[in-house]
Amino acid sequence: MSGLLVFTALGLEARALREGLPSMPGGAKVVRTGMGPRNAAAHAARALAAPGEPVTGRPGAVAVAGVGGALDRRLRPGDVVVASEVWWDGQALPCPSARLLQAELARAGLPVVTGPLVTSGHLVSGAERGSLSARGALVVDMESGPVAAACTEAGPGGGLPFAAVRIVVDTPDVPLLRPATLRGGARALRTLRRAGRPLARWALAQLITPAGADGAAGAHQEEVRSS
Repeated sequence: MSGLLVFTALGLEARALREGLPSMPGGAKVVRTGMGPRNAAAHAARALAAPGEPVTGRPGAVAVAGVGGALDRRLRPGDVVVASEVWWDGQALPCPSARLLQAELARAGLPVVTGPLVTSGHLVSGAERGSLSARGALVVDMESGPVAAACTEAGPGGGLPFAAVRIVVDTPDVPLLRPATLRGGARALRTLRRAGRPLARWALAQLITPAGADGAAGAHQEEVRSS
């Protein structure tokens, strides 16, 4: 079993993550899927085996990371949202270790909250954005849902550890295709780069087995911090 596998939609996102992720036991791999749930589902299917299928190098932990659109008006470009659950295809897919990842990101000095993330097959704007916010969702993307579903089905005993991290690039007040969004995009990519090390620490915590976890976890955490 390998270490961390991170899916991201865009080349700029993949570059920022590769620059930010440290070396870690088991390694960390970034896969660019292209935009949209169909592309994300296809890449997840190739990377994660169906139950009972032998696959060499199946990841020990999986994340989707990149930029996203804020639904909550309190969020600003550069803010980090860790999904507590992913709404996709009529399901609410839980992310049980969201609080742990939130704590790692906060320790790195990043502005971070946790809450529901919605995956949509289209760009969300206007009234739809307001409706999703009223239901309690914080952020929207186009890739996390299929990957979260694949992780739920892929691993034994409830699936592979999964996290979704979105850096806000546009908001209800500053939507896409505005000059201010370009500045927000640059800020979001810098934040995404800084999120690499906390992501690695989160993944290591998922890989440690309960037996002897405390000592092993401490050693691996120090390895990531010093690399």
